[in-house]
Order: sequence, then structure tokens, then C-alpha cells
Amino acid sequence: MTVTAAEGYIIRLARLEEFPRLTEIELDAFATLADARGGDGDGEPHALPQDVLRQSLEDELLFVAADGRNQPIGFLAGMERDGTLYVNEVDVVRVWQRRGVGRRLMATAIATARASRLGGVTLTTDRFVPFNAPFYARLGFTEITTSDALPALRQALATEVGHGMGAERRVAMILRFG
Repeated sequence: MTVTAAEGYIIRLARLEEFPRLTEIELDAFATLADARGGDGDGEPHALPQDVLRQSLEDELLFVAADGRNQPIGFLAGMERDGTLYVNEVDVVRVWQRRGVGRRLMATAIATARASRLGGVTLTTDRFVPFNAPFYARLGFTEITTSDALPALRQALATEVGHGMGAERRVAMILRFG
């Protein structure tokens, strides 16, 4: 899968040898999130475990945005959960943020979920940061209560809160198809 973009990057499937770069991207993007939270919330940078990236790669749900030199500048790691494509992580390196890269990564995930005939796309995110829940809402996602969330989403929220993220900040969202 390769999608050519006039903006100077393409969206394609990731490669195993790019995992170190994906970790760099995630840690770099964390600085933007920490600034937006203003010190409120999970303050320590962290990256997805390698086994999560590996599973997304094996499932062909690990997408990268690559620049003109074919170097990753952003990524989206997804997995199939409860009949949906669950977005585990989406990050864009700071110098490429606010150029539509995250939106294109999400569009790729949504198109992939539709083509796979899944019931929708799900995720958990920060309720208050403008480029989190409000961004996903503009893409058509709606907030769902913990009690209405699919089992995997409830587990994801519980895990995030268990890792120190504020429960009042965390939200489950879904984009339902059909």
C-alpha cells in the first residue's frame, strides 16, 4: 500500500527495521502532548512495547507516513479488537505536525477497517487536548461511556488509568460504520 501525497510524504506499511525510528517519533511527539497538558496528566514519556508494534506489523495495521527520502515521520499502530480496528497509537514527529499527516494516517486506518468489513474504528485518548478527542470528533468519532464501551476499550482505559493517566482525562471513542 502506497498513497502518494502532494504534501511531500507517502503513507505505506511499516517495516520491522523501522521500529527504532517509530519509538523516536513517539517520544518526540510526546513533548507536544506534555506541553498541551500543561503538566496535568501522565508526565513521563513512554513508547509502545516492541511486541505491540510487531503484532500491528504482522496484522498489516502498522502504517507510516514517510518523507521524500522514505524515512518515517509519523505512524499509526492498529490492531483488530472486538470486531473493530483499534488505534493503539498515532504519532507525528513535531516538525511535521499540523500538516495533515495524522489525518492521513487516520484516513488510511479507517479505509483499511472498511475494506476489512470491520464494524468501525475505536480508540482511547485525552478528552481535553485539542489534537486528541476534539480532532477525532472532527473525523466522525463519538465519545462512548465506559459502560457502553466494547470490552477491549474498557480494558484499555483501565490499563491507562493504572499507568497513572487521569481517569477524568481518558475517553473511549468510536467511528461506527453503517
